Formats: sequence, C-alpha cells, structure tokens
Amino acid sequence: MDRADEHLIPAGTAWLTDPAAQAVCRAMQEAGFAVYFVGGCVRNALLHAPASDVDMATDATPDETIKAVEAAGMRAVPTGIDHGTVTVVQDGRPFEVTTFRRDVKTDGRRAVVAFSRDIADDALRRDFTMNALYATPQGLVVDPLGGMADLLARRVRFIQDPDARIREDYLRILRYFRFWAYYADRQAGFDADTLASIAMNIGGLETLSAERVGQEMSKLLAAPDPSAAVAAMREVGVLAAVLPGSDDRFLAPYVHLETECRITPDWRGRLAALGGDDIAARLRLSKATTRHMALLSEVGWSGPPLAEVAYRHGREIAEQAMLMRCALNGAPPESGWSETIETGTQAQFPVSARDLMPDYQGAALGARLDALERAWIASGFVLSREELLGTF
Repeated sequence: MDRADEHLIPAGTAWLTDPAAQAVCRAMQEAGFAVYFVGGCVRNALLHAPASDVDMATDATPDETIKAVEAAGMRAVPTGIDHGTVTVVQDGRPFEVTTFRRDVKTDGRRAVVAFSRDIADDALRRDFTMNALYATPQGLVVDPLGGMADLLARRVRFIQDPDARIREDYLRILRYFRFWAYYADRQAGFDADTLASIAMNIGGLETLSAERVGQEMSKLLAAPDPSAAVAAMREVGVLAAVLPGSDDRFLAPYVHLETECRITPDWRGRLAALGGDDIAARLRLSKATTRHMALLSEVGWSGPPLAEVAYRHGREIAEQAMLMRCALNGAPPESGWSETIETGTQAQFPVSARDLMPDYQGAALGARLDALERAWIASGFVLSREELLGTF
C-alpha cells in the first residue's frame, strides 16, 4: 500500500487533536480493528481548506463496530447499517464510522454493497481520487490509489474509468463540476476525455430525484466562483438537462460584481442570474428559497428603484437585484448604491391606518395608505407624517 511518501495531516487540524474523535478511534483500535479518517476531512485538511464532515472508515463490520464502541462506554446508533454506517456518539457529538465496502450492484442511483476487510476495495468504490485518501488517527496519510498526486496538482479525476464511475451514480456528473469549481487548477482546464464521458451519460441525469439535483446545484453555486464550471456544463449539455431554459451568460459578471462590491455570495442570487424554467420544482427548492427566487424574478432584472426594493424586501434582495441589473446591462453599479440601499432598508413609513380613520374606511383606507406611501417613497423617504397628512 502506497503511503504517499509519508504525507502527514497538518498538525493544526482540529479533528486530528479532537479528544472525542480520538476516543472513537482508540475504542476501535483497542478492540483490534483498523480505523481511518476518510474523504472530505482528509482532502480539505491537506488543502488547508475549511473543514468538512469528519467521517471514519474501518475494517470492522457494523456489528463489530457497535460492540467495540459500546464496550468503551459510547452510544452506537445504526443509522445506515445496511450500508455499513454506524453513528457513534461521544461527548454528545456524532461520528459516522463506516465499514470498508465494495459495490456488488449499482443502478445509477443506489448501490448494493458487500463489506470488506480491504481498504483498497473501499477506495475503489469512491468517485474521485482526491476523495480516496485516508489518514490514521496519528495523521499519516494512506493513499491506496495514488490520489495524493492528483490532490496536490488540484486535478479532479474519476477513479479508474470515468464512464464506469458515472454509471454507478449519475449524480457524479454534477459532483464533478462542483468539485472542479472548488478544488481544480483553473489554468489546467477540463479533461477532454472526462467531459466526453459525461456527455455520453447525460441521459442518466433524468433518473435522479429533484432533491439530489437541487442539493448539488446549490453546493456548486455556493463555490467561490462557479462560472467556469457552469459554462462547461452548458457546453456538454448538462446545464440544459438539469435547468432547461437557463442561460449562464450573466453568471460570470454577477460573480465578479459580488467581489467588486464586497457583497456576501449567495447561491440563490446566482441561481436567479442563471434563470430557467420551473426552477423550484426541478430543484425541489424549500418554501423559503422559492419565495426568495420569486421575489428576485419580480424585481431582479427590472423593477422599482433599489431604494424601494430595499424598503419593501430588505437589503439582501436589493443587493441581489442590483447585481442582476448590472450583469444584464454590463455596467458597474451607480455611485452610492450601498447608501441608497441602506436608506431604503432603514426607512419606516410614518403614517398608519389609525392616522386616516375614521375619514377613510375599508378599501378606501387601503387605497389612501397606498397613495401616501407611494408619495413618501417618491420623495426619497423624506416627507414627514405631518407633511403627508397635511399636503396629500
């Protein structure tokens, strides 16, 4: 087994010195089993990227894992025992410990697995080489498939045959573009053979649930700059398959303006910049996100002045509307845009229904309030209660 030239997890990595995580490892080892940290937590630690979930892999069967940790006084929850996963609770925190596995049968969405004692079997069933990295509890990197070289080169590469890996789970098509957006060397570009394999398997995306597609798209669009990955998705036909009617021409300028204007990135605004037909259903968006997208559809590309958008819907919607309009027009925002939005955000209409009663009732009351509010907004929010009631 290749030990990646004795690569070590950086000493300051939180999970490497976490007493709870180390206690779980110790329980497994004292019972005579091997245990490793695996996947995203190892990958991100080696890239000095923010930590992801802390997962562990072991040569123990699920029953053996349960017995080992319970003997050490820990609680074991068989959360995914059919697929080898036991959630171990230590100091009130959950750690997923999964038995080495090999795929027996896959249908593009789910797999039938068999347990294994061989770490190489476990590595071979993963998606990308950079995700097939393991680390001992002491921090020594174990690299069964040579993924360390790809990681250091920031090369997103399927394990062995891309076509075979994709057919095991078609969601890996979207995962490929997400991982590229986060981890790839942009100067190196995309691997042509990988894109060809993706293009040949686009039909498999139809078998995926809207929830799974939505989760991947939201993660992709939350990347620091997803525009190149999304452009590649369009070129090979993936974007049209998952978001018919979308258009990525405004995404790159939208992301650029986020940086220039120092606006916190939000995948929902980026999704609005992409557009598409029936987005909420195709991505199975939450009710809150659906409302957010509906608002952006209403006021994003065009609509009321930004100050009014901020007054009615808040700073977040106003900022994203500003980015959409600037991306559409290919122009920077007007000077003082932030102050304009802040003014609208803080504005409070000084007239209430009580001020107009009993002279106005019912529909007439609502119409009068609306007219006064429109006059107040048009004034730049400066008309006072007295001026509104006395003049209009």
